[in-house]
Amino acid sequence: MPATATAAILPEGIREGNENLVRLTSEAGAKAAALSVREQQGEFLRIAITGGGCNGLSYRLRFAPAPRRGDILVRTGGAQVVVDPKTALYLKGTVVDFSGRMIGGGFKFTNPNAKASCSCGESFSV
Repeated sequence: MPATATAAILPEGIREGNENLVRLTSEAGAKAAALSVREQQGEFLRIAITGGGCNGLSYRLRFAPAPRRGDILVRTGGAQVVVDPKTALYLKGTVVDFSGRMIGGGFKFTNPNAKASCSCGESFSV
């Protein structure tokens, strides 16, 4: 689909991003899709970075019924991911994977911007 056709269907104030911002592996995308159906909170996976955690910043995932004005929408791994502009500054180039292992499983972030991260992988510093 041409970029102009894609942009035309986006709500006003929403920008189309690509996997240079964030990329979900097929495993992460499949898990996000399954959780979206189970949780019934919306079809958009919102990734946010908030203050907190043992290294200063932490990832936050939740589902949303629609993107917000100013959001960047990335279609990746079979999922629709929305990111606010502030989070985008810290997230650029991040790959999100999913592991179903009982110990150490869950969503895993590989963020090239992180200078340090905690052993659980849920918080980082830049």
